[in-house]
Amino acid sequence: MIGTLQEAISEEDFLHRLKKIFGAGCIKHTKLKGTPVEKVAVCGGAGSFLLDRAIAAKADFFVSGDFKYHQFFEAENKIVIADIGHFESEQFTKELFYELLTKKFPTFAVRLSEVNTNPVFYF
Repeated sequence: MIGTLQEAISEEDFLHRLKKIFGAGCIKHTKLKGTPVEKVAVCGGAGSFLLDRAIAAKADFFVSGDFKYHQFFEAENKIVIADIGHFESEQFTKELFYELLTKKFPTFAVRLSEVNTNPVFYF
């Protein structure tokens, strides 16, 4: 998914927002370009395979999880990769499914789990 922020912000402010919104213990990222962030590409889970598409779309940032070390080189100062973690990038999916199921099947009993199943911890 690609979206545009209502107002461009600094790369540092964008990283702070990501960390807060997604509750990320840390964010691995490529070198910052020193340009404002306006256009953002996002893929929940392991989205590194979509890096070429994010670059082609001229996104300023690509937010996803599970980038391997050598994949960070593929950004080539064309885009900033922000690896927020696999779980962190998918955690809001359950709310989307909840909303979809309750609208499509109003008599179906849907329960949102509050169990955190992330096997990764940060020190």
